[in-house]
Amino acid sequence: MNVLPRKINFLETEEKWQRIWEEEKLHRYDWEDETRPVYSIDTPPPYPSGDFHMGNFLNWTYFDIRARYKRMTGYNVLFPQGWDCHGLPTEVAVEKAKGIRKSDVPPDVFRKMCEEWIEQYIGIMKTAVIRLGASIDWTTEYRTMEPNYIRKVQLSFLQLFEKDMIYKGEHPINWCPRCETAIADAEVEHDHKTGRIYTIPFMTDSGEVLIATTRPIYLPACVALSVHPGDDRYKHLIGGEATVPVSGQKVPIIGNDEVDPEFGTGAMMICTYGDKADVVAVARFNLPVVKLIDGKGILQPVAGKYAGMPIAEGQKAIVKDMRESGLIKEEKQLDQEVGLCWRCDTPIEVVTARQWFLRTISLTDKVVETAKAITWYPDWMRQRLIDWATGLDWDWVLSRQRVFATPVPAWYCMDCGKIRLAKPEELPVDPKVTTINDTCECGCTEFIPDTDVMDTWFDSSMTCAIHAGWPDKPNWRRQFPASVHPSGQDIIRTWAYYLMVRHLALFDETAYDSVLINGMVLGGDGRKMSKSLGNYVSTPEVFSKYGTDAPRQWAAAGGSTGTDIPFRWEDVEYGWRFMRKLWNAARFAGMRLEDYDGGYAEPQLIDRWIMTKLQKTIKRSTEAMENCDFMNATEAARNYIWHVFCDHYLEAAKTRLYGEGDAKEAAQWTLYNSLRDMLKLMAPVTPHISEEIYRTMYDPEHSITVSEWPKYDESLVDEEAERVGDLIIAAISNIRTEKNRRGVSLNAPVKKLTIYAGENAADLKQGVQDIRDTLKVEELEILDGSGGEATVEEYEHIGFSMSL
Repeated sequence: MNVLPRKINFLETEEKWQRIWEEEKLHRYDWEDETRPVYSIDTPPPYPSGDFHMGNFLNWTYFDIRARYKRMTGYNVLFPQGWDCHGLPTEVAVEKAKGIRKSDVPPDVFRKMCEEWIEQYIGIMKTAVIRLGASIDWTTEYRTMEPNYIRKVQLSFLQLFEKDMIYKGEHPINWCPRCETAIADAEVEHDHKTGRIYTIPFMTDSGEVLIATTRPIYLPACVALSVHPGDDRYKHLIGGEATVPVSGQKVPIIGNDEVDPEFGTGAMMICTYGDKADVVAVARFNLPVVKLIDGKGILQPVAGKYAGMPIAEGQKAIVKDMRESGLIKEEKQLDQEVGLCWRCDTPIEVVTARQWFLRTISLTDKVVETAKAITWYPDWMRQRLIDWATGLDWDWVLSRQRVFATPVPAWYCMDCGKIRLAKPEELPVDPKVTTINDTCECGCTEFIPDTDVMDTWFDSSMTCAIHAGWPDKPNWRRQFPASVHPSGQDIIRTWAYYLMVRHLALFDETAYDSVLINGMVLGGDGRKMSKSLGNYVSTPEVFSKYGTDAPRQWAAAGGSTGTDIPFRWEDVEYGWRFMRKLWNAARFAGMRLEDYDGGYAEPQLIDRWIMTKLQKTIKRSTEAMENCDFMNATEAARNYIWHVFCDHYLEAAKTRLYGEGDAKEAAQWTLYNSLRDMLKLMAPVTPHISEEIYRTMYDPEHSITVSEWPKYDESLVDEEAERVGDLIIAAISNIRTEKNRRGVSLNAPVKKLTIYAGENAADLKQGVQDIRDTLKVEELEILDGSGGEATVEEYEHIGFSMSL
């Protein structure tokens, strides 16, 4: 066996193995192999912002550990990688960088700007992912902006339309006036802000009726006054009319059992659209729709003197005018929840528009059923998806009024307006630049292109099928559904939900069999780590000091799966010190195994003790790995290696390893097999140092990455040896502690040691030689009485006296 060098440069070693692994194609998925079970990872294609901090590091470490563990347990692992290029974030970033709005330049010019901008950041993030040591199959790399990916997304659109799961209709939607696009419910962020609520009078035949509103600017779009039908104050007004202040239109007074008589004045106005409650009421009572704002949030002619103003400016103006005219009877502060655009934080509006929709509400029961059937790590995260799905009011609005995204593959007949969808063989297609030669049923040959694009989640919610090879690979269902979908707790409502509902709609099948949830990484201020908050730690900062295996240990052991974990430099430092300990122990083992020929001699008591501990560690670590409990898997292995094997066994076996005969060979056999399995237990978490030691000492030609995960061997478990061994090790440990307390070197010989062991005397006598050798005792006596100058902490009835 080769001996490790005294020193190691962890950073250089890691980069070396990252290069060799790719050269050796170790992480490639074998599409033709039908002998091994498949484990497919639905790697979420990240948005390449160029920032890769320790928050990102956590997610990738989680699913890389899973991939490495599954390879070692015999699976053919598909670990793909893509980049989610399209979307509002890219457009907003390019507009900011170039100092323009997307409407200032032709669409093809703006799209080119987006492509160039995103490509530079893909390179930055790819470098960071490789440096992390992620065992990705880079032959699967893709970009959602590539023509072939767009083709697949558009094909799914056509198939969903054919199944009547996609339709076009005019409905109320969430709208961002700043980004000038529809956004889905999942893209609406909610924030609590302090606003004002105004009490104003509506005139009726019976006098004034006061209502309270936070947005008087919606008075011109008021279409009804509603009261509870059982409210004695107002029920006599139902069926009559009220005059709206400022705008002056007359609106019906309706009875609505959704009105809470205890809230505010007990009367409320219905506008188009102030909020989702208005949407429900308008549909329920078949009320007219008044268009108050345009796509930029500018007030329309119906707003009268306020027309042409941005809605926020109009709100200030109308409040000022109402104050001056005495129309505000009362105003006070109010804490309210405000919906904001997820990308630019602009308050969203509810508008009516003709858009494309996916029928998600009809699938809610299937989503709930599927969410309950699949496995969640941790299990309690399941409810978040169920709560989100059951709380949705609207179908998924798919279309967006943007540029850099997958085009909707549709045209409209210029004469009759009939939709003409692209044909599969025409894909990918951009109707804005592609002219079709076709004839409509009405005889018209001219078509108007659909200028909308698709929600970026419509791109990324196809990954489970696309990773599997759909629609091109004949055997794509071998890799589908995905074995695991890794996701953050903050995107369960988007990524996990959209993937599930999309695949249920298209294939009537779950997208994934399990979900692995990572929590958020917290900065030093206790808040979610992010660049915008300035509380993030970049990966290069950590890599340059400690490499990647050390922070991988922080990620794995920093907290339970799914929970938020703080980034702590001391945890990374601990991981680094563990690696030094492992390296030094392996180097010592290599020197003691240079002459080992693989022979076997009957293990002695302390050998059986450490092997029993090892088997139990393998069992605990394996069970934890199976359940994505990376914290307990890592801690079980590290505690065994550092605090059992290194601290106790090596010290106890050292004398035999320097000796001769069967006693030496028994220790060598134990050392050889223990170290090999220890390296394998740590390989998914610390792949680089594990590889360096394994290839140097065990198998230069084959990687630990594809070696077999250690199996629990009950035949090597000796409960009695463990019980007695614990007693012996406890005695040795406490006596060493006493030597240290007296300021004596641990290697200093002990002239005489007397142990008063009581009823444990017979057990301790089995370890006489181990105690002598480890503590360098010249004269050892073990008595069955009591006494001594100090005690063994774990066994307070055992005392000892020592002469140095």
